[in-house]
Amino acid sequence: MKTPILAAALALFSLPAAAHEFGFAGVLSASNKGEMPEILLSVGQPLAEGPITLKSGMLYELEIEADGSGELALEGPGFFRAIWVNEVVVNGLEIRPFGLESVEFDEAGTMEIEFLAIKPGQYYLKIPGSKGESQRVDISIQ
Repeated sequence: MKTPILAAALALFSLPAAAHEFGFAGVLSASNKGEMPEILLSVGQPLAEGPITLKSGMLYELEIEADGSGELALEGPGFFRAIWVNEVVVNGLEIRPFGLESVEFDEAGTMEIEFLAIKPGQYYLKIPGSKGESQRVDISIQ
């Protein structure tokens, strides 16, 4: 009686540690990382060139650079609800928030947001209160 149970237990523990190709880090592994263009916050300048397309289930790093030409924010509540934020890095300090609504720069600087794209759909990031097309970037998660 003990032999079949022992054999089943040994078989269970001899399975590979990961059932997918990402390794021990899972979806946060480097092999699951996608490329994303930088966003520039500058008075009167476009945020990014054209729309951005992301793939659901992939890890991305959004780099936002502000040149200090004005106190500027970036909002996109729909986008921020469609992603899982792993970390936000500001001046080398890592922040692991539960979620985001918007970010704001009072002076020049760079912020990196590492996230996992989750919910497919059409979203945007924009400068609050702006009406111009160049002050908004459309983001599609497929």
